Amino acid sequence: MRLNSRWIVWSVMSVALAGCKAKQPAPAVVASPPAQAASASLEVVRLDAALDAVIAPGTKIEKVASGFVFAEGPMWHEGQLWFSDVAGNKMYAMTADGHTPVLIDHAGGLDSYPAGMPKGSNGMATDKDGSVLMTQHGVRRIARLDDHQKPTTFLDRFEGKRFNSPNDLVFAPDGSLWFTDPPYGLTGQDRDPAKELPFNGVYRYANGKLTAPIRELARPNGIGFTSDGKTLYVSNSGPEMYVERYDVNADGTVSKGTRFIEYPGSAPDVPDGLKLDSANNLWTSGPGGIRIISPAGKVLGQIKLPEVAANMAWADGGKTLYITASTSIYRLPVKTPGALPHYVK
Repeated sequence: MRLNSRWIVWSVMSVALAGCKAKQPAPAVVASPPAQAASASLEVVRLDAALDAVIAPGTKIEKVASGFVFAEGPMWHEGQLWFSDVAGNKMYAMTADGHTPVLIDHAGGLDSYPAGMPKGSNGMATDKDGSVLMTQHGVRRIARLDDHQKPTTFLDRFEGKRFNSPNDLVFAPDGSLWFTDPPYGLTGQDRDPAKELPFNGVYRYANGKLTAPIRELARPNGIGFTSDGKTLYVSNSGPEMYVERYDVNADGTVSKGTRFIEYPGSAPDVPDGLKLDSANNLWTSGPGGIRIISPAGKVLGQIKLPEVAANMAWADGGKTLYITASTSIYRLPVKTPGALPHYVK
């Protein structure tokens, strides 16, 4: 994955399949699913019989909305799917029938920027008071939205230095806020003169204190916890493409990461968003679509779409999965309910 490959994702809007290896918790045990050809159709590929308990055989994927530049950062909120168009600089709310009114224009915090650049808003999460936290690439911060969707700064600096461009965020079961901060919102990425931090970190905010437990990932992106909060997954989008797994200590520190799944080669679509279900299966985007992986590291299946899959959100009490994928929004019902966010409204 070259440094500018993320721009290829937003401009090419195509899906290329790369092989993958899922690693067991014991690093010596490796499961390799058979290669699947890229397809323009919507399909669920069954790689293991255990997938039938997660997604019913014959389940259809439905496209419910389209016409965006690059849809990202979905969150189910008050009976609607809130999501960002990170390149279109808008934030939307989608109703069940696919209607998509704009909630925030110039959602990244900038009035204008070069077309196609990812300087809009991205990930969102509901806080304990019911308000929404939203990442803004343009102004490089996490903002809190009021009842009229007006953003104000929540976090924008670590040790006095501005973030790169906060990307995805999640509340852990203990109520702490974790988020990733890759350089995708910076025009020159790591070489941008506006970059102030020497690393692209994963941060934890708890009791008014901000720490950076993970600093070694080149492009941290999607992030999620198991239901007990003891295991953290973080996707790394490039140049090496993989999902890292960490043990989380009670004080918020983490163990050295281990590779849970890796994608060799390069592709226009990269490991991006991830979510977990109520059985702690990991759902992670990557080359060729979304993989569903058991806690033991077995790839159970793959969701293939005709566009680059960016991120996901659980809805309807976890019974429905929504996927933001390039220009469109897709959904499908599931048998194993998704793990709902720590705070829900």
